[in-house]
Amino acid sequence: MSSYLTAGAKKFLKAREWATPTLKESAFLEKGILTPEEFVNAGDELVFKCPTWSWESGESKKRKPYLPDDKQFLVTRNVPCQTRVSTLENSVVTEMGSAMINDDKCEGDDWLMSTIISPEEHQRRMDEALEDEFDILDEEGEVVKAMERTNLGTNTDITNGGSNNDDDEYADMAEFEDDNIMEDDAAVTTNTLSKSGQTEDDNIMKVRTYDLSITYDNYYRVPRVWMMGYASADSSQPLTGEQMMEDVMSDYANRTVTIDPHPHIKGLHASIHP
Repeated sequence: MSSYLTAGAKKFLKAREWATPTLKESAFLEKGILTPEEFVNAGDELVFKCPTWSWESGESKKRKPYLPDDKQFLVTRNVPCQTRVSTLENSVVTEMGSAMINDDKCEGDDWLMSTIISPEEHQRRMDEALEDEFDILDEEGEVVKAMERTNLGTNTDITNGGSNNDDDEYADMAEFEDDNIMEDDAAVTTNTLSKSGQTEDDNIMKVRTYDLSITYDNYYRVPRVWMMGYASADSSQPLTGEQMMEDVMSDYANRTVTIDPHPHIKGLHASIHP
């Protein structure tokens, strides 16, 4: 299913929201929905607690009459996104996250709740599991317990009979020094640049950034989250819809997260459905 709405669908959504009467009385406790006034109050609290968020007025012709002109939507900019979701999804999923939710909890829908761990965390767990498979013996031939292993490197006085061999270790290392290996840092940098032809900026990893915004959805009467991605913090060229979907879990891409026009500003955004 395409994540882009057709022109007819866009007009239908606008008409649907326009035809929906504005909620006047609070029903948050009963139905979990907000009035525009409650949305503004919640936004004020967010801006107060987290100064990276701020209110925006947006384009004048797109302002909603049920919201103050200077508080049409909330925005925070340049949120870093260092890793693509595909990389995380290729990592190991925890046992709890890999299990399917019972049908009765999902009302018959087949949804997967995933809890992803990073490749680094996966490697750390693999190393720990490998250590657990083998017994480590102390000097007396006794098996070292797991908790004792972590302190094995720090209790040097116990393992070496109370003597301090630190000075001897450093003295031994001096015997292996080779003047031919030692190079001046400036010379290393110069050689590297001259061979590769790269500047210092070329070695800086470009990290995607996102501008996140929160609007009030008058049809569903709840806040709605929008995301606009950029190739880096200093880039003015927004990511395409396909590129932004690379940062959305495959379980939700083009299903509960689609590419839609923002109600207040220009450009297509990744929108999280209410």
